[in-house]
Amino acid sequence: MNALLTRLGIPLEIQAFFSVTADLTFNYGDQVERYDAGFHIVPSTQNLWVAGTPSATHLIITYSVLEAMAFITFNRHRFPRLEQLAFIAIGNKLHAEQGDWIRQSFPGRKVILVFGKDLVGNITDIKLAAAIKNIPIRILFRDDAIHIYSYNCLKVFDQDCVSLHAFQEAFTIRPRFRTGKPIHSLTFLDQLKHDAER
Repeated sequence: MNALLTRLGIPLEIQAFFSVTADLTFNYGDQVERYDAGFHIVPSTQNLWVAGTPSATHLIITYSVLEAMAFITFNRHRFPRLEQLAFIAIGNKLHAEQGDWIRQSFPGRKVILVFGKDLVGNITDIKLAAAIKNIPIRILFRDDAIHIYSYNCLKVFDQDCVSLHAFQEAFTIRPRFRTGKPIHSLTFLDQLKHDAER
């Protein structure tokens, strides 16, 4: 049990599932994620942080371990059996090798992408879904719009309308991936912090 996470409202069973330590560090292999009351350091690495079993039916992918804990704290009622979940944190920048590893290691899983409720989060959703599905894409920002190229096809999206759903519709991608977006904040961790301060 970690007192800081408990004050944020993260239940003890979730802390145990994520093997929380007193110093709140999470090892990505070559770097670590660190969290405390005054800071949150998320590494930029090609490695991944992984929790859960390879046989999990649902795969939840986030930027950070803390965001994964915050997401499941808010959505625990949707996932009554934690043993059916696997979590992956990619760090603060998506690398192509990460998508390859996820595709090979977790084929056929129900995937939920949990990135910020902003343009960067939406683009990360698209890039990671394409990487997992092994779909070559190129994304450019031009003339205040998002241009996505794939298989010699171009689709143009308004910045306010670009999303994983819009991308999947435009390029007829199935099966569809889902996203998790908080209602009131940029991230689920921000929402936990906000709720804890009230």
